[in-house]
Amino acid sequence: MIQQTRLRQELKKQRQRDSVIRKVILIVILVIAAVYAAGCLFYSSHFYVGGTVFGIGMRNQTVESLKEQIREKIDGYQLTVTTRDGEEEITADQISLDYDDQGEIDALLEEQNAALWFLMFAADVGDYEVDVTMDEGMLGDAVSSLSCMQEENMTDPTDAYLDYEDGVFVIREETCGNRLVYDTVYSVIRDAVYDGLSAISLEDFSCYAEPEITQDEEALVEECEQVNSLLGVEITYDFSDRTMVVDSSVIEGWIVFGEDYTWELDEDAVADYVYEMAYETDTFGLSRTFTTHDGSVITLKGGDYGWCINQSETTEQLIGLVEAGESVTVEPVYRYSGICRDTNDIGDSYVEISISEQTMWVYSDGECVVSTPVVTGNSSRGYDTPSGGVWAVDARITDYTLSGQDYNTQVNYWLPFNGNVGIHDATWRSSFGGDIYKTSGSHGCINTPLDAMKIVYENVQIGYPVVVY
Repeated sequence: MIQQTRLRQELKKQRQRDSVIRKVILIVILVIAAVYAAGCLFYSSHFYVGGTVFGIGMRNQTVESLKEQIREKIDGYQLTVTTRDGEEEITADQISLDYDDQGEIDALLEEQNAALWFLMFAADVGDYEVDVTMDEGMLGDAVSSLSCMQEENMTDPTDAYLDYEDGVFVIREETCGNRLVYDTVYSVIRDAVYDGLSAISLEDFSCYAEPEITQDEEALVEECEQVNSLLGVEITYDFSDRTMVVDSSVIEGWIVFGEDYTWELDEDAVADYVYEMAYETDTFGLSRTFTTHDGSVITLKGGDYGWCINQSETTEQLIGLVEAGESVTVEPVYRYSGICRDTNDIGDSYVEISISEQTMWVYSDGECVVSTPVVTGNSSRGYDTPSGGVWAVDARITDYTLSGQDYNTQVNYWLPFNGNVGIHDATWRSSFGGDIYKTSGSHGCINTPLDAMKIVYENVQIGYPVVVY
């Protein structure tokens, strides 16, 4: 009996709970219905879309409130234009800005389904166009009159480039400048006005002329590496007692940069360097001082002894060495060469002949190996031996026949140094030296006793300098 009573009580409580739930659900449904109905009523005259018209938000606005706000905005419209140098303004008066109501906003509300207002947060959030007008010619004038558009206020961008500094090429960073592209600026400002924007930054719309080459350009970086590899080259030209060094400070001035990250060595500049090198070191045919056997210092002019750089071939050689990228010590390519490359190119191995003393001395490595009387050209007959210069021995010949208009003579040793003039033995003579040459001298050659001539021949090589004075 007690259990049945408890069961009836539980059933009663359950019915009471169910009744409450049903009432709550009914209330919720009625509230939702009321809210929905209110929304339908409200959004039958208001927008629920989240878009904009002339930069003005549409949601919860009526047609008239939107139109009024558009008119108010146009009346006081001002567009702030931010540039790299500051801010400037364009006003409605400058461009004759106006609003011509063509019923676009009314049409938008009519197209809106108020019954779907609850979907407002999924509704279109785009920008809707209305008939806002301006005088685009006046806009062009307004844009042109901006301070940032004046030529005197604009600087061009500069490309990144290679520059030489402290022995290497470095990449100089590009500069942006502040030169504006008129067509782009005009288009951006026009669109901003039509969209009802109150501020824009020209930086955000690529209105500025930009450098074409930046410091991170891969080809520029590679070019820098290539030319710097050349600057690591050191070409040393050896001139025995002195050198000339081609290093980065010299090579830098030869590098010419072309288009598309190309470079080359300026052949004319290299040739100028070789010319200067030849000017400083060539001795062929030039005057030089000479210290005679007795310590007298004389000046010698002319002759064919000495060094002369082949400038065209040396230029090619130097370009090749630099481009090869190897540091080496070399000699120039010579057109003519001597025995000694010192500044005093006669050196300490030479032949010395004194016309007045009728004597010849032969030196080898500074030691006099021969001192002998000789007979030079017959001065009375105009066969004077060429003198006052330095010549080079052209050949070394034994058992040679000398021939001329009035002679045909066999000699044992022949060392020509000036055409048909040379040093040879003269077995037909019984005496040498003194004044013999004045009346009974040679046809210009250096007549030498046979025993002395044998020693001369053994010590003198082709190219040996022969000093005659």
